[in-house]
Amino acid sequence: MRIRILWPAGQTTATLRATPTSDELWAALPIESSAGTWGEEVYFETPVSVAREDDAQQVVEPGTVAFWTDGDSLALPYGPTPISRGEECRLASPCNILGVLDGDAQVLRTVRSGDSIRVERA
Repeated sequence: MRIRILWPAGQTTATLRATPTSDELWAALPIESSAGTWGEEVYFETPVSVAREDDAQQVVEPGTVAFWTDGDSLALPYGPTPISRGEECRLASPCNILGVLDGDAQVLRTVRSGDSIRVERA
């Protein structure tokens, strides 16, 4: 499954692995939301609501596509967040891991809080 994430200043694609959360997100596409930023992470609400999966992680690599179950949101880290230790990407709490961005995660630097975000099938 590949998705496209678009915002006013750019876009990127991501490849999702087969997980229950990925399947739920795929079924809900396309979605539109409003971006928030938290340090070097972009996040936005989705209409999907799922439980935390057994392999949920809090510290991830830049460019990970994660689902924050506490806020029904996609979380896209590209660098440190306010709770990171050093340069790690530390999410607010353990998140379901859906996949990875296909290109350089630094493209997310152009997302501004309040930007409209669209996620669609690629």
